[in-house]
Amino acid sequence: MPVSLDDESHWHDAAVDIVAGDLEALAEGLAAEFVEMAGQRLLITGGAGFLGYYLVQAPLAWNGLGLGDPISVTVFDNYSRGVPGWLETLSSDPNLEMRKHDITHPLPVDMPGFEWLIHAASIASPTFYRQHPIETMDANVNGLRQLLDWAVERQEEREPLSGFLFFSTSEIYGDPDPDSIPTAESYRGRVSCTGPRACYDESKRYGETLCVNFAGRRGVPVSMARPFNNFGPGLKLGDRRVLPDFARDVLAGRDIVMLSDGSATRTFCYVADAVAGYFKILVRGRRGEPYNIGTDAPEISMAELADRVVAVAGDLFGYEGKVVRQESDDEAYLVDNPNRRCPAIDKARAYLGYDPKVGFEEGLERALVWYAGNREDDER
Repeated sequence: MPVSLDDESHWHDAAVDIVAGDLEALAEGLAAEFVEMAGQRLLITGGAGFLGYYLVQAPLAWNGLGLGDPISVTVFDNYSRGVPGWLETLSSDPNLEMRKHDITHPLPVDMPGFEWLIHAASIASPTFYRQHPIETMDANVNGLRQLLDWAVERQEEREPLSGFLFFSTSEIYGDPDPDSIPTAESYRGRVSCTGPRACYDESKRYGETLCVNFAGRRGVPVSMARPFNNFGPGLKLGDRRVLPDFARDVLAGRDIVMLSDGSATRTFCYVADAVAGYFKILVRGRRGEPYNIGTDAPEISMAELADRVVAVAGDLFGYEGKVVRQESDDEAYLVDNPNRRCPAIDKARAYLGYDPKVGFEEGLERALVWYAGNREDDER
């Protein structure tokens, strides 16, 4: 029987249970990686964002198992949309430090030492990076360069990093040729350098070039992750990507609005599976190499996605809305939007032991339950 969305306490408790289960699975599934990080310090730039939600919480959850010396986690973020509630809740954890810092500015003069570094500070939602293109480029290029230079200094001081992960994107492939789908890391991309998405796509591409050369010429242990359509807990309702937009319509009890003809296709990877892959790259990735992180099936159209949201929301909440199609007021909304996006993940499977486990339907249900229990974070 569906449970009414008006029963907020039910959905809050259900969302808490989902996150606890995901973190338990991450702590156990990444035991080997976290043992290598035990007793050491991890810096996560952009840790208050979507992927930071589990990137920050997973090692802290492992600490709670008492299987080794705790991992110390430091978050750098400019908190441009405020400090999220989940991070405020963790502020009393003795193994977590939160610092307000914009990675486009010079690094703090009192920058402490770290053995592990994840650079995830970048706007990733197309709606928002097109509103802030220069800031997006600065984070992906200038911010990254500062961190790479800092890593070189650490080596010169004989305190080298053990691992450095740069968050790139599947967007660097642009709109792949049909015969290059599923898309492997060897594909060189088909990307506009002047279009409305170029600020993100091209700065990530150049960021990877920086990483390759700092790995090869300066010995920095940096690897790159190329995420493919991650979704689930932590992706805010106000993010303006497709699944949160559909969820907002569902929670408001209105029809789902699709601002396209629905023909574009994607594969969707549940965030806990993706974060497991990211930590595996951090600890085990080859220097200067990229890794696709996502799922290779099912590849579904946006129209199919909308229909599945309607069906799952109906089962969960008794949702009775339908899908309606409209045109966006933003003329550039669909410009350079890839027609298909599906990764080849053979490399991550073979070299990292990456093995996504949460199927799309199960992940979608978890995501909608999490949204039902976290409606207050809509605009934060």
